[in-house]
Amino acid sequence: MRKNLSQLLTSLLFVLFPTIFFIEMSMAQNTTIPVKVGVVLDMDTWLGKMGLSCISMALSDFYASHGHYKTRLVLEIRDSKRDVMGAAAAALDLLQNEEVQAIIGPASSMQANFVIGLGDKAHVPIISFSATSPSLSSLRSRYFVRATLNDSAQVPAMRAIVQAFGWREVVLIYVDNEYGNGVIPYLTDALQEIDTRISYRSVIHPLATDDQILEELTS
Repeated sequence: MRKNLSQLLTSLLFVLFPTIFFIEMSMAQNTTIPVKVGVVLDMDTWLGKMGLSCISMALSDFYASHGHYKTRLVLEIRDSKRDVMGAAAAALDLLQNEEVQAIIGPASSMQANFVIGLGDKAHVPIISFSATSPSLSSLRSRYFVRATLNDSAQVPAMRAIVQAFGWREVVLIYVDNEYGNGVIPYLTDALQEIDTRISYRSVIHPLATDDQILEELTS
């Protein structure tokens, strides 16, 4: 997590460099200029709480080492409430009312899918340290920056396990959403390369209960 947040801060400063450089060149010598950056996280989860804590520590560490910088990133924090529409509403509020220069988050790939579209229209960078679906790509939007590996990076390890045990057939179990579906094409190709057949795909609805999941797995 700490490594990802360090990468996130580096990405954030990189994408904001033109704005910061312009401000630095145009302001008075002793003036400190705030640069608003939105943060959209699920604040009632451990990931949201830890993420915000790490972001704050990273900023403190950075300015402790670069005290001569006249610009200061100011975090505008919004709770996405574990909801796709909640994340979209939070991002829209930050873009329209706070006029942020960038948005960190949201946490999940499903939430990010909506927010990236808003950032693209507003020409505001969306930087995520936890949205890992391969379907979210900078090729889709030049304003999306992923400060972590995507799920396709895990595929070689899964292929190696299947190959090591000599399994000729496997069953794929995944959630039917952006997070679950995103890696499947990469995994399918990897299994074909070692002549392993996918005998069945067990697709779990995102809102399935424990009993429904158990029924699917035992059917």
